[in-house]
Amino acid sequence: MIKVEITSNDGGQRLDRFLKKYLKRAPLSAIYKIIRKDLKLNGKRAKEDTLLKDGDELVLYMDEQRFEELTGPVKKHRARRQFKVAYEDENVLIVIKPKGLLTHGDSREKKNTLMNQVCGYLQDKGEYDPAGEKVFTPSPVNRLDRNTTGLVIFGKTAPALRQLTALIREREAVSKYYLTIVAGSFDKEMVIEESLLKDERRNTVSVSERGQISKSIVRPLKQTGDGRFSLVEVELVTGRTHQIRAHLAAKGFPLAGDSKYGGGAAGRRANDIVRALGVTTQLLHAARLEFGDIDEEYTALSGLDNLTVTAEIPGEFDRVWRKLEQKKESL
Repeated sequence: MIKVEITSNDGGQRLDRFLKKYLKRAPLSAIYKIIRKDLKLNGKRAKEDTLLKDGDELVLYMDEQRFEELTGPVKKHRARRQFKVAYEDENVLIVIKPKGLLTHGDSREKKNTLMNQVCGYLQDKGEYDPAGEKVFTPSPVNRLDRNTTGLVIFGKTAPALRQLTALIREREAVSKYYLTIVAGSFDKEMVIEESLLKDERRNTVSVSERGQISKSIVRPLKQTGDGRFSLVEVELVTGRTHQIRAHLAAKGFPLAGDSKYGGGAAGRRANDIVRALGVTTQLLHAARLEFGDIDEEYTALSGLDNLTVTAEIPGEFDRVWRKLEQKKESL
């Protein structure tokens, strides 16, 4: 018989989802069999969709050997820190991701990721102990492509992570602003509302009536004297995969350096120019987050109330724009 105490980092999730993470080596069929036959919650049988609460007690009717087989320690990889901290309190961490770093791992890279680096940073500070947690890991609530730089928000505790996820769904609660360089002379504000359909196999999106509705607001900041490039700010109202890249390319303003979505004549010409400056990927930077009034129900997020967090323009981005503009002042 194994007793498991539910903590604040474990509560607020369904029983079956908790067990899938906690008994990480158990097949799905075994999880549901355990719920039906070998588990009690606070002394009673429970259904798979029961929401766990801080202070609940689970009893698993299995021996120690079986329990150890199903939980099995998972080695946590430590990665050298590459990010900068833009904001931090006891519940929330907002970091600046550099170019070339994955937010999460994928099939090719599992060790050196932003998430692993953040976990290592919090371990070093004594704020996260993977051995002491059953299922919780500090995690991001927004995601940037490998070669997109800028602000990523992490929940340091499970309540903060849940509340941040809910806050992000309220589009008026958090405004996200990006900077990018596009091909062409972009000289007036444009609201782009186009549905985007994702191709999972190719990891691309395309404008399609069958896709998810997506909205971006693009504002001009500067243009080069020859009209070949523009510096723009994009307010991301929704947050679809590759939304900014696909939206602007569809309107004839592909991102400079973006080989995936800059396939037209304008994109190819722009890419040839920036490649000569040493750039082989899109120049896209998550530059600013603006939080509005935080409702009292978001108890872990009070520090974000009416807060603005910014990330300085990366050196490469600044250098390329100054070269394109043929001026010496920086952004």
